[in-house]
Amino acid sequence: MEKNCFLLLIFCSFQILTAQELEPFSFSQEWIAKIDSLSPSKGSVAVSKKRDVLIFSLHTGYQHWTIPHTEAVVALLGEKSGAFVITTTKDINAFSTENLEKFDAIVLNNTCSKPDKRNIFWDALSEMDSLTTEKRLEKAEKLEQHLLDFVQNGGGLMVLHGGITMQNKSKPFGEMVGGSFDYHPKQQTIDVKLVDKTHPLVSAFKGEGFRHVDEPYFFNNAYFKKDFRPLLYMEADQLEGKREVVRDKIKYISWIKRYGEGRVFYASPSHNAHSFENPKLLQFLLDGLQYVSGDLVCDDSAMKD
Repeated sequence: MEKNCFLLLIFCSFQILTAQELEPFSFSQEWIAKIDSLSPSKGSVAVSKKRDVLIFSLHTGYQHWTIPHTEAVVALLGEKSGAFVITTTKDINAFSTENLEKFDAIVLNNTCSKPDKRNIFWDALSEMDSLTTEKRLEKAEKLEQHLLDFVQNGGGLMVLHGGITMQNKSKPFGEMVGGSFDYHPKQQTIDVKLVDKTHPLVSAFKGEGFRHVDEPYFFNNAYFKKDFRPLLYMEADQLEGKREVVRDKIKYISWIKRYGEGRVFYASPSHNAHSFENPKLLQFLLDGLQYVSGDLVCDDSAMKD
């Protein structure tokens, strides 16, 4: 009887802990100091030249509470490794051709756009009363094209969690990133697994996946050619709250791919800042940053059917 009560107490405590982990918390210097103590001191690849990275953290649609946390984590990883010079912005004018020439890579940090157009450039320009509808559309198209050209011509692009929704109705953007957002069920515990344990970009996980509480992202097939090298996946049949019966239970949630001469890294995990308290995930993100910047060379060929 006493043993059963003890086990019940452990189970209840675990349930309470899980619920607490889902509670948002404000960004603080104390928290980033904790992340600093858990993060790698250097990148997996030694560099002779620092790379310039632009972190773009504007949102016009859904506001992920982890935006400031994610920005600080990526900046910390980049600067602490000694491999990067980090610039942060929420200004869409940063996507001018002249400005982008200063950078080796861009990070899209939960850049969620409004659901109606799913175009963050249009959303931001809509606040400018001096522009006509035609001029807004023209400038929005130009800014998106500047981003596409940047990657096409050899730049790097890291897209984190909700950043994939930034231009979610744009076929060229979806083709560049590797997919477009469809929906996600409720937050829940996800068993994240490694596609290929021998791939250099998952070496941080030491051959084992990890478990965390997150939004399980599903991606629609409009632009989904699977022309990428998958890194992490989840098993859809283990998830609650799906809209439909999923035929293919393996759902990829992180991948890398080439786009022209450039490199793209997408990672869905990180809806909750608690996930960053996993040192292995921090190393994974730093490795991804080194990949898109061109320093970490690995197999990024498209998966085989």
